[in-house]
Amino acid sequence: MVMSDLQVGFARLGQGAFLRITGEDATRWLNGMVTNSIQALEPGKGNYNFLLNAQGRIQGDCNIYREPGDGAAVFVLETSAEQIDGIEAMLDKFIIMDDVVLERGINGLENAHGIVLLGTNAAEELKRLVGATPSAAGQMTVAGDVVVLAPPVSGVPCFEVWANELRVPEGVRELSAEELETLRVEAGSPKFGVDIRDKDLPQETNQTQALHFNKGCYLGQEIVERIRSRGQVHRQFFKLALEGAVPAELPAVIEAEGKAVGEITSVATVDGKLLGLGYVRREAVELKRALTYAGGSVAVRT
Repeated sequence: MVMSDLQVGFARLGQGAFLRITGEDATRWLNGMVTNSIQALEPGKGNYNFLLNAQGRIQGDCNIYREPGDGAAVFVLETSAEQIDGIEAMLDKFIIMDDVVLERGINGLENAHGIVLLGTNAAEELKRLVGATPSAAGQMTVAGDVVVLAPPVSGVPCFEVWANELRVPEGVRELSAEELETLRVEAGSPKFGVDIRDKDLPQETNQTQALHFNKGCYLGQEIVERIRSRGQVHRQFFKLALEGAVPAELPAVIEAEGKAVGEITSVATVDGKLLGLGYVRREAVELKRALTYAGGSVAVRT
């Protein structure tokens, strides 16, 4: 599958992994826990975030939306099912004297199940499915008993539909897990636990949309700012093109002149071509060293 060829497809998301964050101190407190600017979010807007430890290492990632509507700010943190327990425990540990409440769920939905619509015609299909005007990227919309989320970062037009009763579009092809992975790798979107690990620093991942440098203090900020002031990191995340065999296991070591200079973390076959994601030392890329792995050669793709 080639991303540009996808008109519309859907995939089931199962039950959601959401934290609803309320309380008089919610804005200030949450802004101090994540890497992006929560205090600047207007109602219905969202952004992509990392959660760091004191050493600046990434402990998780999430999208955070401010619920639409007037009144006190309420936030919805969306992450993966694999991360939700760890993120909730990490955040809860830092509620000391703050008026902040964490609860599972989204917008009062007791048993939210979701689907994602992807492709160039996803917005039109969303209108047919829920009768709502499509959200732009980075928005949360509530239409009756349905919540629509448009992720802030997506390699292809993408809308999530959440409701207590699963809504499946008629006449739209359901995408397999393999197809979703292919779209992800082609788009160059890293996945936490696979391409982003708890050893990685934010600037190494090249996900600059998760960072805000004028938002005030937050956990791990000192390390992030130190890296920015120095102007570089030694290794960075890249989209890769592979020539050769599929790596026997991942991560797979990337070498240049007989020395390890990086690793391949994800691979997928797209239109007969083997594509990957991974990390390479900056000097190896800048000096245009020949990159290899056990099975073939590697090139950085744009």
